[in-house]
Amino acid sequence: MSKLNKSQLRQAILKERQSLSQPQWQEQSKHICDRLISSPLFAEAKTILAYFSFRQEPDLTSLFLFTLNKRYAFPRCVDKSLIWHLWQPGEKLQIGKYGIKEPAIEAPIVKSQSVDLILVPSVACDKQGYRLGYGGGFYDRLLSSSELFNIPTVGIVFDFAYLAQLPTDPWDIELDHICTEHTLDRALKA
Repeated sequence: MSKLNKSQLRQAILKERQSLSQPQWQEQSKHICDRLISSPLFAEAKTILAYFSFRQEPDLTSLFLFTLNKRYAFPRCVDKSLIWHLWQPGEKLQIGKYGIKEPAIEAPIVKSQSVDLILVPSVACDKQGYRLGYGGGFYDRLLSSSELFNIPTVGIVFDFAYLAQLPTDPWDIELDHICTEHTLDRALKA
């Protein structure tokens, strides 16, 4: 798969992800959540930027339901940026312009200086910490922002999407860690 360009690789990984049965997807997602919950990185974080699963991304719902001592913020897509709103189970959600669940516009906005950890949805990640997203650049812009530059990041993918090396562009930002259902690795940054 490493000989494919970003677009081809994205299509191949998304197809493989969509082929997971519902029970497989739920079980592998739960293993990812268990791995995160047992990590010191997660244990020390109080305010976490997270995401709602879309297109059969790993589902982090069990994190939000069973770690109630955390504050979670979720993105709303506004123009070409992500605005982060606090949300907890039971609060209202809406569907955003890309079909992704988002907190209500009136939900409190989280300030970047209070963020302790960023869980990054990814199509694929590699051992060096590079991620392949959907191609919109939302997370590249977020991760390159000076306010969040020193906040630990964790790319979340299923094991089959954790590759030795991805094709990269000069603007790609490396993540600090990669979490799959089998491992939570520190990236081997270039």
